Amino acid sequence: MTPVQLDQRTARLIVQRAMQILSYSVNVMNAQGVIIASGDPQRVNQRHEGAVLALTENRIVEIDEATAATLKGVKPGINLPVIFRDTMVGVVGISGKPDEVRNYAELVRMAAELVLEQADLLEKSQWDRRYRDELVSQLISPEQQPQSVKSIAAYLGISPDKPRIALILALPAPDHEQFHRLVDYIDNLKMDLLVSIRGINSLVVLKPVACDADFQPLSPVQKQLQALRRQLPDLLMYVGGFFHGHNGLHRSWQSACAVQQLGQTPAYSRQKTIFYDEVKLPALLQGFQDSWQAAELASAWQKLKAADSRRVLCHTLKTYFDQNCDLSQTTKTLHIHTNTLRYRLQRVESITGLNINRLESMIQLYFGILTDL
Repeated sequence: MTPVQLDQRTARLIVQRAMQILSYSVNVMNAQGVIIASGDPQRVNQRHEGAVLALTENRIVEIDEATAATLKGVKPGINLPVIFRDTMVGVVGISGKPDEVRNYAELVRMAAELVLEQADLLEKSQWDRRYRDELVSQLISPEQQPQSVKSIAAYLGISPDKPRIALILALPAPDHEQFHRLVDYIDNLKMDLLVSIRGINSLVVLKPVACDADFQPLSPVQKQLQALRRQLPDLLMYVGGFFHGHNGLHRSWQSACAVQQLGQTPAYSRQKTIFYDEVKLPALLQGFQDSWQAAELASAWQKLKAADSRRVLCHTLKTYFDQNCDLSQTTKTLHIHTNTLRYRLQRVESITGLNINRLESMIQLYFGILTDL
């Protein structure tokens, strides 16, 4: 990580902070003694001989009017070396008669060092975020780089081999301010989550899964995610499957993406949380439904829809499949007589030319329903 430098942006922040509470002009000089920020903008980029002296001798340099007249680019005041990480990084000066500003000089230096510490923490936080993003990208990639994963994980103090599951968290609509708050909130959750930003309103999260010695979940993934769901009740959550072994997280990530795509369809758009394990078949078919093969398999269902303007037969067939083709349960759900159900199913057969008691015919009709979400 690159050490924090006393650059112009940081120097301007020091001047701004100091002059909010002082009526004296403040200057910040870099390690070469050049003014890089000042309460007097005309002095910027001038070489300050008093600062050079402070840097050379590593001491506080007080300059009165008489001394100022003999030095170039200097006004009366006090100049103090700024030490950061045991290194002299520059000089901070306060302009004015030394007797008047002496009591403020150490406060100005302290303010400068505090700003540098804040900049350093921010820099480290930004690097941590970059490393976490890279680690997540590596873990969900189909072609991991094991050495890179181990190196980044070691830097972050994270076990890369811990069983995890991929899920996508998304805001219902883009909102930059809310999204920033969400990222900060999730980063502070004590759940050992690996988080990476994806797009303007979604995150990929790799969450640990408690497993036994054979890497089987100790409890259903749905149950293990209850605490996170309670913490984030208003978010859309698309949960991938749990896969152990080589490229397991890549497969989990792919399944989470398939679930997210499914969540955009009318049939699932009202659900805030969707688990891959509960919608495996329709999720897997998402990438297949625009092919000519899918159109061919769904042709019988489309023929039924075209002939069923009131959608009575379509609704009946959907309910029949939802009840695992159980006649008794279907009639109870639809509140119809068994003979009525048989008549409707016969009408389906007549329109589609399929035998609903044959497995192949049932698969064609069921596939048509799944690809017409």
